[in-house]
Amino acid sequence: MKIKKGDTVMVITGEYKGKRGEVVRAIPKENKVVVKGVNIAKKHAKPRRAGRRVVQTGIIDVEMPIDVSNVKLIAPSGKPTRVNYRIEDGVKKRYSNQLDEV
Repeated sequence: MKIKKGDTVMVITGEYKGKRGEVVRAIPKENKVVVKGVNIAKKHAKPRRAGRRVVQTGIIDVEMPIDVSNVKLIAPSGKPTRVNYRIEDGVKKRYSNQLDEV
């Protein structure tokens, strides 16, 4: 998967089209990413105890996974771009199609 945790991405389709955010979690097995502030769902949490701390209860907002094909990496120039890999000095590195760097 070409998108990693900590990358800044832009959503290119769906309800959140055009919105930018940071990748909080990448799920390679499902080919999905969780983007901060995007694809928010409401979850109903019952009160329960997890050891000594009390878990948040009531209706909470949770960021749900979005398919990696629906996001594009934001290049250092601020434009959305596709990502490829290149082997340099025996090391596999990511690079942008437009800028030749990432």
